Amino acid sequence: MASTAWRVLVAGSDGAEAEDLMRMLRRHGHEPSWVRSGDAALRGYGDVDLLLLDLELPDLDGLEVCRRVRSDSTVPLIALTARGDELDRVLGLRAGADDYLVKPYSFLELMARIEAVMRRVAQVRPDTAAVIRRGPLRIDRATRQVTVDGRRIDVTPKEFDLLHLLASHPDAVLPRKEIMQRVWGDSWSRRTIDTHVSSLRGKLGRSEWILTVRGVGFQFGRL
Repeated sequence: MASTAWRVLVAGSDGAEAEDLMRMLRRHGHEPSWVRSGDAALRGYGDVDLLLLDLELPDLDGLEVCRRVRSDSTVPLIALTARGDELDRVLGLRAGADDYLVKPYSFLELMARIEAVMRRVAQVRPDTAAVIRRGPLRIDRATRQVTVDGRRIDVTPKEFDLLHLLASHPDAVLPRKEIMQRVWGDSWSRRTIDTHVSSLRGKLGRSEWILTVRGVGFQFGRL
């Protein structure tokens, strides 16, 4: 059994293949789900820890799906494909895949590659501590309370979720789309995140707590 349970999205059109893969992932303690199209993968990757993407999809080119995911998210992505030529592997990696595995492959090799990818991205994975402390700022996940220099800050539920998400990834720039998917799901407008960021900056007393990275997204500031 795995010491860490990962939420894994399996994207591929072959139902039998996906069922076999999910059964083995569950046996190793992970939480897999399956979508059969590229469009569904683009809607679902925001809620998982890892995307296993079959490049042979019925609706969209797998490389295009890979590029779209990588343009908006840092989610680890492993491409699975029958295309084994060197050029195909190069194109897959250049499209944003963290690794590339050619079919047929053994499940043991896939698990080894998954573990290697997850280790490589560990430095930008969330801080899972119950209480996050960043200088004078304290964020308590259990009580959902925020304090600055011991003074309690009154934040809304979504403001807390946004602040906690950014503080959990102190070294990463999180793309706008990824933030909005994780905090608001499918119910958001483009102005939503800007409004909440502006409100949080005002409540925390300094705009430097949340940095805007133009053209990409937002990053937690270090004061």
